[in-house]
Formats: sequence, C-alpha cells, structure tokens
Amino acid sequence: ITPLKDNRTFIVSPYFDNRERKLTRVIGIVHHNEVKELYCWFCCHPDGKIYVSRADIDVHSDRFEFPYGATDIVCLEPENCDPTHVSIHQFPRGDIDQLPRFEIKNRKAEPFPVDFTVCISTMFGNYNNVLQFIQSMEMYRILGAQKVMIYKNNCSHLMEKVLKFYIEEGIVEVIPWPIDSHLKVSIMWHHSLDAKDIGYYGQITALNDCVYRNMRRSKFVLLNDADEIILPLKHPDWKTMMQSLQQQNPGAGVFLFENHIFPKTVSTPVFNISSWNTVPGVNILQHVHREPDR
Repeated sequence: ITPLKDNRTFIVSPYFDNRERKLTRVIGIVHHNEVKELYCWFCCHPDGKIYVSRADIDVHSDRFEFPYGATDIVCLEPENCDPTHVSIHQFPRGDIDQLPRFEIKNRKAEPFPVDFTVCISTMFGNYNNVLQFIQSMEMYRILGAQKVMIYKNNCSHLMEKVLKFYIEEGIVEVIPWPIDSHLKVSIMWHHSLDAKDIGYYGQITALNDCVYRNMRRSKFVLLNDADEIILPLKHPDWKTMMQSLQQQNPGAGVFLFENHIFPKTVSTPVFNISSWNTVPGVNILQHVHREPDR
C-alpha cells in the first residue's frame, strides 16, 4: 500500500486488463469525494516517451458509508506501447522522476498454472486462531486448493510460524497489508458502528486485489474468510464440483454458494484430541451442528 502525495489516494497494485480494451487497472483506496482527478503516467520504451492518460476513478459503492473505499483507477494505455510500469499523479504535468513507479502485473499471457486459489480476507487483530486456520488449510488442500493468499496485517508469533510452514510448503503466499499505517481502520462493517476511515481493515480492497492478482494465474478464485470452507455435498472435490456446475451453467463466470453457520456455542466431544488442546483456536471438527436454514 503506497500513499500518494495527496494523502487521499493509496495504491495497492496495477494490473494489465485487455478483456475489452487495452488498459491498466490500478487497485487502490481513495477518498470517495475528495479525489476528483488522477492521471496515469506511462513510460514507453525504447524511446522513453511519457504518455499521460486521465484515469476513470471508480470508487466501489459497497464502502458502507466509510469515507474511503476500494477503487479501480482505470487508464487506457497508449496503442503502440506496452508499458511495464505506471506512475499515478494528481496532475497531467510534472516530473516523472519524482513519482513512485509501480510494476504493471499480468502483462504476459500464460496458461493457468493453478486451478484453485483461495483468497482469505485481511488477517488482523493479532490473529491467533491457529487450530482452525490449520484445519481449514488442510481442508482446502484436500478439496483441491493449490494456492492460498493471505493479506496479513498482523498475527501472533505462533501464527507466524504456521504461515512460514505453509509458505515453505508452497501453498501460501502472504501479501503485507499495513493499512493501519495510513488510515484509521475499523473492525466493523459499517461507518455508523465505528466512525473511522475504512471498514474491516480494507477487506474489500484486499479481495479485489486478490482477484486481479490471480486473473492470469488461477482458473478459479475463491473469496473466503478464514472461518469459511466451500464444501461440496455431491462431489469429492472442487474440480469435479466446478466441472458439474459449469456443464449446468454454460457461460457463467461467477458462482455464489449458500452460507450455513455452525455455532461455536454447540459442540460435540467427538474429535476432542488431547494433543490439540495446547493449540489455540477453535476445533471446527467439534462444531458439526448447523443452524436452521434462513
């Protein structure tokens, strides 16, 4: 997360997006009514010419009354140039050497190296639900996840060790998320509950970034909280489930799964494994009683 000089615009990462037009889509966080103009500055090689494009600033509507929200900063790229980096500025004129440069990701089209990536929304609050995290990670692997993306603000020392293990296993990728260094963050979902700058540690921005970060890397992207698992009922894993769903829904690009809650207040003695008792967190295998459908 990089703040611009206006301190009202924060850049997460730019992505090449040529699905409809040749453009750079910058995922960021912007004040919803104080940022009126932004410009993308592209440096075209090999002649080094600077091309400036006025940005379309799309602050997402689901900011829940917080003043800052997830934002797409979208700029058309020059026709005869495939820029590798972009700078974002409030003005169309200035000195590009004084501006931060951001690499434009996803420039190269590649076959999908991964079928399933799980995007877990922001990890914060000295997160220490270690047992549930490990159980979820192992369940993701059984179901077919090859990559899990964690947007980490902070967590406990023990959780750091767990993340390190899964990073070395090659399944976890951690994206640093120091949003509280730049904005007053809330742990609540709505501004009326906590009048800060942005809600839920910028969860919506992180998930949007995760989608575009994996747009050319993963066939499917699952948007999850750390306490959620998409569990097939009729299929052994996600791959066979998605094959079936795609056959039934040709042309569909997004699938929504019904949410069911298993309350922590009701538990069963089954899977009360003594060696797990020293591990902090919820043992999800002991919470198998589902709330009635809503």
